Amino acid sequence: MVARAALIHDDRALRRDCKELSDAEARADEIVRRIRTSEASTIWTQEHTLIPHPFPGMEFLTGRDIIMKTKLFAILSKVGAIVNRRLTYNYSKLPYATVNAKVLLELALKQSAIHVQVSERVTSTNISSLLPTFRALPPDEYSDACGITEETYVAESWVSLTNARQNFSADLGGPAGFDKWCIGTMMINPTEAYTTHNTIQKIWQKFTSTFRVSMGLINFTPIFSEYIREFLRSSIEDGISYVEARVNFLHKYMIGEDGEENVPHREWLTIFDLILKEVKDEMKMHGRENEFIGARIIYSTIRFMTPEELDWYLEDCIALKKEFPHLIAGFDLVGDENQLNPLIYYIEPLLRFQERQKEEGISIPFIFHAGETLGDGTPADTNLYDALLLGTKRIGHGYSLVKHPKIIEACRQRGIAVEVCPISYVDISPAKVCL
Repeated sequence: MVARAALIHDDRALRRDCKELSDAEARADEIVRRIRTSEASTIWTQEHTLIPHPFPGMEFLTGRDIIMKTKLFAILSKVGAIVNRRLTYNYSKLPYATVNAKVLLELALKQSAIHVQVSERVTSTNISSLLPTFRALPPDEYSDACGITEETYVAESWVSLTNARQNFSADLGGPAGFDKWCIGTMMINPTEAYTTHNTIQKIWQKFTSTFRVSMGLINFTPIFSEYIREFLRSSIEDGISYVEARVNFLHKYMIGEDGEENVPHREWLTIFDLILKEVKDEMKMHGRENEFIGARIIYSTIRFMTPEELDWYLEDCIALKKEFPHLIAGFDLVGDENQLNPLIYYIEPLLRFQERQKEEGISIPFIFHAGETLGDGTPADTNLYDALLLGTKRIGHGYSLVKHPKIIEACRQRGIAVEVCPISYVDISPAKVCL
């Protein structure tokens, strides 16, 4: 038994998370373990009408309603707020994927300029696969067409959002059915996440389609302003004191209040800066200014363009950094690494980008998505090598890191943070190995 105890002690001592606990830490550990054990034998053994056969550790989206009622979740929420305040916790989010889709639809319904079109009339047989396209139109192009479920609907013709909702077929649920359909096209539901789209390729297809639909609404300045406001407010309520938002600058212009696509990137940052100031003033007015430090932007674009096209965006990023030095936090290339171009494809413009920063006397660190793959030695997997060699400040997802002990060690030595989402890929999280 002595040898057994020694083996267990020596083994656990090699773990990154193994350290001597203070009295307070030991007490906290004991309390949390007791609560977890208690809830495992009470809350998680009860039957729930909408959540059959619940169990501790079940998929977050499936068990969300139960999880959010537990004492353990309440403790974790408070711990997050404490970490944020004391350590200036750096939280990176995609603003286009963090605001409740229901809120986005509500914002859109307030705008008479917003219209919708579909590739064919919406019916009971195609509603589950048909995606809406949203867009703000100039006043002289407003449509008075009745709806998108009418037999007279002309494919790909515009219908005002309010008309489409009001006249949505009663057989499909009427206005409530319209809301459910629209919101569903901008979200990933539990069945899609864990069953029908439970592969990297399929979930990326769904993920991309949600962006494609929602961007038609967000890419309109009156909605963009309020969307950013909601994004910041919801982040604060989640206990986040500092947030870095990955904003996709692929479209060179946003649609303005006049319905024309004429709002350049610098105006996007002007809007972001204004809303950020208003939210911080709002927090101060309520005596909560210490709860929110601020927000910055990670300039992002998609890795499907040519190196020559990327040059334009890199110069644009530099120009924005010079004009808004307090807002631009870094640069990233986003998109499905398994299908799109690897970092090495862009090595020349990325190296020029670093030289141009030296010329301009500015610093824009790389904050790359890399290694978001199950492959081994594939271009997506080897993105990790290039991200490291390019001096990335952080690695997004990086769950193929588990295959690269040398890179894991380099991340530890250089202080390269790994951005992980445990509830999204709990079975393959690099956090399990990298910590």
